[in-house]
Amino acid sequence: QAQLVESGGGTVQTGGSLRLTCAGSGRSFNSNAMGWFRQTPGKGREFVAAIRSSSTYHADSVKGRFAISRDTAKNMVYLQMNSLKPEDTAVYYCAAAPMGGSLYWDSEYFLWGQGTQVTVSS
Repeated sequence: QAQLVESGGGTVQTGGSLRLTCAGSGRSFNSNAMGWFRQTPGKGREFVAAIRSSSTYHADSVKGRFAISRDTAKNMVYLQMNSLKPEDTAVYYCAAAPMGGSLYWDSEYFLWGQGTQVTVSS
């Protein structure tokens, strides 16, 4: 059974860094685009970043601070988060999507991880 498992969340102070990891298992995700979304209570999932082949996409709110990358040999995707702000506090989800289509909409993704909590204290 294919699944995605996120790890690396935690609590950091403003300005700190975290690296989230998304481990794929049950099948290879190398032919898929991969994305990171985040969600706060009472709100829908918000696009954070995506990677498709060698191209990366980041939300304006995280551009210059966050970076998505992947290791196809390990079937893993990463989200390096620097200069964290309290407004980055959320549950972060990893997801897989077909190579085509828009990567900015959560409806494009067919498989999701369980999420990992990131809390940034001021």
